[in-house]
Amino acid sequence: MVIRSVGELIRGRVLHTIDVEATVTEVCRRLHEHHIGALAVEEGGALIGIISERDVIARVIAAGLDPQLTLVRAAMTPDPRTIGVEECLADALQKMLDGHFRHLPVMHDGKVTGMISMRDIQTEYRLMRQRYEEMLARNAAAGQLRA
Repeated sequence: MVIRSVGELIRGRVLHTIDVEATVTEVCRRLHEHHIGALAVEEGGALIGIISERDVIARVIAAGLDPQLTLVRAAMTPDPRTIGVEECLADALQKMLDGHFRHLPVMHDGKVTGMISMRDIQTEYRLMRQRYEEMLARNAAAGQLRA
């Protein structure tokens, strides 16, 4: 099956979330338990952030903080970029590349309904996108040489 939208990609998946007042130790437990790289952070049922393995390493471990005492609020990335369920994978990939991140919350009717990661987008698709960008750069450079 060819996946055309973000919604098709996440159909049937469970969204894993964590409360903003949980500890980073709990984050690590859930990431490990579910074999995932990021959790949506909610407060009062609303998406307010995302916390990933990278966030834990950079903002807690490397900073010398105690993960048993550090709350999600202090380690998360607030106000993450999101994508709608109806949007295409090319848009998701571009958002992740532009923002230099690997996880993207998926929204539907103002609520977070899923999470996609760079790993969800097929390698062939990512390589095709990279080759396309390289071709555009070569064509632009060739056009400058002719001018």
